[in-house]
Amino acid sequence: MAGPPKRRVVGKESESSQSNSDEEGYTGQEMIQADFEGRNLEGQDFHGIKQLLQQLFLKAHIDVSQMTDMLIAQTGIGSVLKQSSDDNDDEDDDMSDSLDVFGVTSILNLSLHKETPCIQQLFSLVDDLCKKHADTEIQNKISTILSSTKLGLLVNERFVNIPAKISDPLLTSLVEEINRMKKKNPSYTFEYLIMICKLHKPKGDKGEIIFANGEEEIFAKEAEAAFEFSVSAESNTSVGGKWSDGDIEMTFDWGFIKEKVYATTTQNADEVEAELPRPYKLHQNGWNE
Repeated sequence: MAGPPKRRVVGKESESSQSNSDEEGYTGQEMIQADFEGRNLEGQDFHGIKQLLQQLFLKAHIDVSQMTDMLIAQTGIGSVLKQSSDDNDDEDDDMSDSLDVFGVTSILNLSLHKETPCIQQLFSLVDDLCKKHADTEIQNKISTILSSTKLGLLVNERFVNIPAKISDPLLTSLVEEINRMKKKNPSYTFEYLIMICKLHKPKGDKGEIIFANGEEEIFAKEAEAAFEFSVSAESNTSVGGKWSDGDIEMTFDWGFIKEKVYATTTQNADEVEAELPRPYKLHQNGWNE
């Protein structure tokens, strides 16, 4: 039996249904109501978390299975997003063990596991992408950051069309969990975090840029160094949505932010609200659309 829910994340949320039969990704328009909650990462979440990690790394040579195991092994850090069951029904609670994972928010300690194969693969990927898509100044900055002994990977992935307001309690809870872990293990006192953001960007740099996860725009603005590149040629997935649509293409932005900036911004609701564009205004009880 799974442990009790870590916390109720939000109330009822609207979500667009998806068609698994459409190989071109999401096409459905039907709106459904769902009640989500954040739960601790557990073994039965493996396949759901792995699928979400595949959204980040696509065809890159990264052992996402090993990375998934590492995230689950970090007891007390991070949350998976699941559809709520009836808290008063033990049978429903048992059934919740196998509920789909709709999102995952966590931080992987890269410095602690730098000799692990999937982490070495990640560093090699960053180095290769940086050389292809960043100028010399950015390459030098990122090289310095990667040499840091206090480095983490911020994972903030969820199904397409789940509103941004779901992220507020998840990110806030993650800051609190990392702060507790720092007291037990100083290696979790990160200096920098790597964050991968997905952008819907007009071809030719004309028009509005939209972040797939709206809340990430705030952190992307605070990055010490960043580079981006198009992934429109990569395979589509029903979880991640279409990579391209007419004059819009999917772009990945790899950002390197100071951990203190992430923690301060996450915990300061007034500062985040002032920066967020509509429709992602933050309030004390969550994200308002």
